[in-house]
Amino acid sequence: MTAAKVRVLVVDDSAFNRRSIVKMLESLPNVEVIGYACDGEDGLRKVIDLRPDLITLDLEMPRMDGFTLLRIVMQKQPTPIIVVSSRSDDGDVFKALELGAVEFVPKPSSKVSPILMDIREELLQKVREVTSANLNNVMAHGDAVSRLKRVPTPRRRSQQDAVSDDASEAYRMVVIGSSTGGPPALQNIFSAITDEIPVAFAVAQHMPAGFTRAFAERLNRFCALSIKEAENGDIVRPGQVLIAPGGKNLEFFQKGSNVIAKVSDPKGHQRYLPSVDALFSSAASVYGERLLGVVLTGMGNDGSMGVHAINNHGGRVIAEAEESCVVFGMPKEAIATGLVDRIVPLPMVCREILKECGCDR
Repeated sequence: MTAAKVRVLVVDDSAFNRRSIVKMLESLPNVEVIGYACDGEDGLRKVIDLRPDLITLDLEMPRMDGFTLLRIVMQKQPTPIIVVSSRSDDGDVFKALELGAVEFVPKPSSKVSPILMDIREELLQKVREVTSANLNNVMAHGDAVSRLKRVPTPRRRSQQDAVSDDASEAYRMVVIGSSTGGPPALQNIFSAITDEIPVAFAVAQHMPAGFTRAFAERLNRFCALSIKEAENGDIVRPGQVLIAPGGKNLEFFQKGSNVIAKVSDPKGHQRYLPSVDALFSSAASVYGERLLGVVLTGMGNDGSMGVHAINNHGGRVIAEAEESCVVFGMPKEAIATGLVDRIVPLPMVCREILKECGCDR
């Protein structure tokens, strides 16, 4: 029996972009483009009339912009939405993810260009991923993130309220891997850390080049820790979060008493970037039993090899439970290794991290 095709609506004010995106999508055997719209108002009518399975959405459009359409659709008729946005709109992209968009694909530029076809493989990959998304969890993540407030400058710990030396040595680093649904999940976790803690963090969130700096800056506004995009040669410090640069890998090596960040180009066989496996494996070789790995929502199996590496070096692993995942792919594959120590839903992940690190007292 032939599987039903995924019915897609394309919303973009550029005729060239619409034709290009339609052509890309129609190259997939399981996709049917059922219509297109040239602005938000037209898009909203088509969503109501056609009830698509998936929407690709531009953000900057006349009459009704993509944000307004996204907000209405997710409230009235929740539908998986992939934002197709120019690189100059990186801040807008994360706002769209908070409103409920499941994924995004960056356009090469904001103007009409033949190189728009360069995004073909990424767009088609995202379509495959998003069709398995849990929309209820997309909405729940978006609602939680929309209520976040900027974190004031954290209080400095005194000798009396600092964690004990033994506790602070329990885990010197926490590594986190995520993909589809990851940005709001990471905001959920880091916004719950309201005091400085003597633990370093590193994150591999699947994301293209050009977006992770803005993503790190956005996360930094909601967390008591210092969050930045990792740079080659950064010294790993407690109380800091390093975000792997988009399209690159983040690894670590020991130099004297310091641990140094190494930002490197991907290996030829790596499908997902930044690679969670590369981050986990590298950190495991440096930190051994003082490493905690966390696998969050996402498609594919990136991270499963890293879980083996963490376990082989004596570390521990937490995986997000299926009930809260936008896409239960990466956590499922991690759990399938039989080496995950704790499986918890997203609202409990931060608590578990603090508990494992001895910082919950």
